[in-house]
Amino acid sequence: MNHNVLDQSEQITVRREKLARLRESGEAYSNRWRSDHSTAAIHAGFADKDTDQLSEMNQSVSVAGRIMAHRVMGKSSFIKIQDGAGQIQLFLNRDELGGAEIYNPTKKWDLGDIIGGKGVLFRTKTGELSVRVSHIEMVSKCLRPLPEKWHGLSDIETRCRQRYVDLIVTPESRQTFRMRSKIVSLLRQGLEARDFMEVETPMLQSQPGGAAAKPFTTHHNALDMELFLRIAPELYLKRLLVGGFERVFEINRNFRNEGIDATHNPEFTMVEFYQSYADFTDAMDTTEGLIRDIAAELGVTQAHWEGVDIDLSQPFRRLRIDEAVFEKRPDVRGHANDKALLATVCLQVIPDFKPLITWKAGHYLMALFEELVEPELMQPTFVTHYPVDVSPLARRNNDDPNVTDRFELFMAGREMANGFSELNDPDDQRRRFMAQAEARAAGDEEATGVDEDYLRALEFGMPPAAGVGIGVDRLVMMLTGQHSIRDVLLFPLMRPE
Repeated sequence: MNHNVLDQSEQITVRREKLARLRESGEAYSNRWRSDHSTAAIHAGFADKDTDQLSEMNQSVSVAGRIMAHRVMGKSSFIKIQDGAGQIQLFLNRDELGGAEIYNPTKKWDLGDIIGGKGVLFRTKTGELSVRVSHIEMVSKCLRPLPEKWHGLSDIETRCRQRYVDLIVTPESRQTFRMRSKIVSLLRQGLEARDFMEVETPMLQSQPGGAAAKPFTTHHNALDMELFLRIAPELYLKRLLVGGFERVFEINRNFRNEGIDATHNPEFTMVEFYQSYADFTDAMDTTEGLIRDIAAELGVTQAHWEGVDIDLSQPFRRLRIDEAVFEKRPDVRGHANDKALLATVCLQVIPDFKPLITWKAGHYLMALFEELVEPELMQPTFVTHYPVDVSPLARRNNDDPNVTDRFELFMAGREMANGFSELNDPDDQRRRFMAQAEARAAGDEEATGVDEDYLRALEFGMPPAAGVGIGVDRLVMMLTGQHSIRDVLLFPLMRPE
């Protein structure tokens, strides 16, 4: 028999008995309590006050929080409570509370209970800033025991499944998600400061597009039509460029029916922004500026991620994808469009290599890049000039029609952003869509089809433009030093228990 489970069951039984007595004596889950100070505000405002100063001030406070520690010493008790901002110690004395009838029940309160206390600030003999409580009450009874104090919630799967418990007992987890909120806020501020307008586009789409990914499908009963959860907002955002909004962005949730690993979750967050009368070099400048500004604001100009010290204070490197491959394989230099040669080299260097029948030269060059170059891109690097074959929405390069004005940003061997000069030629876009449709018919589940409404929008004329998508989850991972995407998602997707 699992004694830990038995112990927990017994504890829940005891706590429910206490709850039953609370119900008999009055309200068990009150909604009357109001606090006038957070623990953070108390420490910020009074941390520099000594015993005499606090005594002279006679500062009254009303606080609430969850019991994290409880020491009973006869007629007195010390209770450490935790709210959303931090912790503070409450000092309870039987006589100051109004006698044993009020004080004695508090001795039986459990770790995890949410309580409220009113009193004045003072310092204990050890110098700890505390609240000398004159009134206290139960606010919300905790029926399940918290994880053991010194070990916390060590099981990673449980931390993800029961994030509410993780946030209670793991300060580092709380700080990570505060950082995430700050990063998203700084992204928004940075784009608005650059005159971008925030917009919202559909999550339910009749035609998935904007990325190479397998979508989730659903059905709308009233219209009797198949719909898809969006894989990207790109095509809708570019429709807005056609409509005359010249700088737009969306901090969006995307859904891709793919595997789960350290950097992938089927539901994830990106920020995408599009600028008229700009090209991919402008987009790289904006992307670099945003990330470096955020890092500077957070004081994380030297990030440690995936065992790599990433220097965010220096200009990001820029490197052509073909040149990067040529450095690793000089034998293919000058043969970036030689499908047969590139396929042969792929078979030589990539374990269990399985190309699709629809692949062209650009796909093989991309495969060599992913195998030979990508894992070694430790410092921030923009890789540019991707083949047309793997870039169905990007504008062709003026000097070489086989490549596009596209880039991806890499750090610690991970892709962080994707951007390009946008393809605004409706005839070229139709040909690319048709190629995607052919690939899909041949078995490529990540290829998209032909979006006729988007083509119609392009026929009204889209100004020259550039767009970027930045993976917010990976950006947070990098800036907080987390190694799994599950550690920066409050509620990652998991199998049912």
